Amino acid sequence: MEKEEKIINDLFCQFTDLLYLCSRFSKKQWMKNDKMKQQYRINEQIRVREVRIVGDNGSTVLPTRDALNMAREQGVDLVEISPNANPPVCRLIDYSKFLYQQKKRAKEMKAKQVKVEVKEIRFGPQTDEHDYQFKLKHAREFLEEGNKVRAYVFFRGRSILFKEQGEVLLLRFANDLEEYGKVESMPSLEGKKMFLYLAPKKAGEKKKSQQARDREALERKEENVEKREVVKDVDAETPANGGLLANAKISADALKKLTETEE
Repeated sequence: MEKEEKIINDLFCQFTDLLYLCSRFSKKQWMKNDKMKQQYRINEQIRVREVRIVGDNGSTVLPTRDALNMAREQGVDLVEISPNANPPVCRLIDYSKFLYQQKKRAKEMKAKQVKVEVKEIRFGPQTDEHDYQFKLKHAREFLEEGNKVRAYVFFRGRSILFKEQGEVLLLRFANDLEEYGKVESMPSLEGKKMFLYLAPKKAGEKKKSQQARDREALERKEENVEKREVVKDVDAETPANGGLLANAKISADALKKLTETEE
């Protein structure tokens, strides 16, 4: 007998909890729908002298009373969609259908929006070439996907003495990504970190498969080989200070080291 009472009490508690959750969900959904309904005036809530009715056949200006009579004859609602126009613009449509269309349109707009994230790339003042190329590849992928990149050099302990070397590294990083991103701010030292901010040149794109990225990387590699062959024919004394570096306000020593690194 005691076991049966215990089971009944447990079931009753679960049932009351379920009712509570359902009531909260219904209240939240009702408030959401009610908020959207309050954005538009319909039928007798429209208290102006005349309105402009728009539809598939164009638009026409009518007294509000005639527009209400027309809506009743067609079995629909008179919905005010642009209250600030002169006269206000209305549609003859079922109000529930109109709200459904608005929700659907808002959902589609939200799905089309590109979410921009800020990706971080960390370097040390003496980052080796292999590690640099690995991080450069990831930064290129981030920019192609439409994300921003915040690259920084972290100076640990006495390595702050090599801050000029960190500046050269970040400038080289920006120059290598010139095709994919634009510099938002030049390298600046903040505490023990030197930051460089890059923004994508193109809008966000869907992430490509690994096979497609490998194929594009191979094509870029072949293009770079061809460029090197062309560069060999150019006078070696011509300074390579074009692109992003033309607008960079850096010291003469940093520019010299950067040129040596690129060579």
